[in-house]
Amino acid sequence: MSTTVITNIANLVTNDPSLGDASPLGLIQDAAVVIDGDRIAWVGESSKAPATDNAFDAAGRAVIPGFVDSHSHLVFAGDRTAEFNARMSGRAYSAGGIRTTVAATRAASDAALEANLLRHLEEARRQGTTTFETKSGYGLTVEDEARALRIAAAHTEEVTYLGAHIVSPDYADDPAAYVDLVTGDMLTACAPHARWVDVFCEKGAFDGDQARAILTAGAAAGLIPRIHANQLSHGPGVQLAVELEAASADHCTHLTDADVDALAQSASTVATLLPGAEFSTRAQWPDARRLIDAGATVALSTDCNPGSSYTSSMPFCIALAVRDMRMTPDEALWSATAGGARALRRTDIGVLAPGARADLALLEAPSHVHLAYRPGVPLVSAVWQRGVRAA
Repeated sequence: MSTTVITNIANLVTNDPSLGDASPLGLIQDAAVVIDGDRIAWVGESSKAPATDNAFDAAGRAVIPGFVDSHSHLVFAGDRTAEFNARMSGRAYSAGGIRTTVAATRAASDAALEANLLRHLEEARRQGTTTFETKSGYGLTVEDEARALRIAAAHTEEVTYLGAHIVSPDYADDPAAYVDLVTGDMLTACAPHARWVDVFCEKGAFDGDQARAILTAGAAAGLIPRIHANQLSHGPGVQLAVELEAASADHCTHLTDADVDALAQSASTVATLLPGAEFSTRAQWPDARRLIDAGATVALSTDCNPGSSYTSSMPFCIALAVRDMRMTPDEALWSATAGGARALRRTDIGVLAPGARADLALLEAPSHVHLAYRPGVPLVSAVWQRGVRAA
């Protein structure tokens, strides 16, 4: 197994406060990284780097951990261009548009769904994302949910069962029967292919009691809860997430003081913010500053999906978070890397320290601050995933 040293790094973000400048980002200037197989073997000053089989000159550019996208919906077919166009012309967003994607996804072949998934994964990887969570939720039948998870599990270990995305159109007149399906036969078919269970707890989707039943059943089947919470309105989602020790409460747009306090006091639940959704729906921005100042752990993710946030770009979400959610560039980068790892309960990603997975991105810039400073510019010039240069 060969080793590689990346030298002459202007600024290395380690996300390990015990390294470098002792900040949350653990910045090391004029740095080097040694990759041994699929792991980080050494980090430090470039002048002190050990000899290796191979060398790569970063030429005064910055290196960051690979982005950890802990919330996406990538197993789908079709798009919702018409819906987006109408929304930009004045129509409000609602959960009901998901049904359009459900119809297209059910009609698609396995090969078509996998090809679309791979296209989006590669698109995200080129922009520095090295860990992807993705969900089912566009099939809403036992067979279609299970096949979505099988397809996803072939390409990422972070797979989420979201049979409770909306009430299936087939059960529009009997939501209780659909909840029974989601917690019964559908869960039995899907649990072997997933790590997580999720529910869209929102008006037009599932109420608090339904969400509790779904997440509790998923946990009993060995899946770890996470929840779409408080996106479109105030609701019980955040409180339920904290009560059930969910890994994350995602969206967190409409929060009461009690919701913020609950997230700040929780040792288990990360507040995952998805600014692409607010950008694409012209909705109220989540207040990241309020959460951070209260002491909550915050992650940033894309929410890549064809309806409400059709972006796979973590750099774009960082720029939005800094500009419109009152995060600093340092906080936004941490949330898009280490924060995402926290939301996935992972310690081997989102950090560049000895023993961590060798997932990193080289920026065409001297500092990570350029991700927000130069929005829309393709700054990721190379990506290593599990120690292999992928882009």
